[in-house]
Amino acid sequence: QVQLVESGGGLVQAGGSLRLSCAASGRTFTVYAMGWFRQAPGKEREFVAAINWSGSATSYADSVKGRFSISRDNAKNTVYLQMNSLKPEDTAVYYCAVGRRMYGGSDYTTTGDYDYWGQGTQVTVSS
Repeated sequence: QVQLVESGGGLVQAGGSLRLSCAASGRTFTVYAMGWFRQAPGKEREFVAAINWSGSATSYADSVKGRFSISRDNAKNTVYLQMNSLKPEDTAVYYCAVGRRMYGGSDYTTTGDYDYWGQGTQVTVSS
């Protein structure tokens, strides 16, 4: 059974930083792309960042480019999202997800590219 568990969310002031983690189990995740998405109240789930199966390529939404960084440790089956210079508009529930196909790339930017999701972790940025 595939399981993704996010952690690291919380309340932070604008300009602060948080590091999210996503621990995966139940599959050999080392050959799958991983992604982070977020969903604010009343809005659709949106792409944040993706990393290819080997960790050699990444992509970001324009809204977070230069502030967020995605990385992975395949030995630990864990993907991270380092979030710096946080803004109130970054407030959302953040979800990690596993790519649908083996050896996926960092061009997985839609929800349809992923088939397993975590339960989400709340990030709240106060002004």
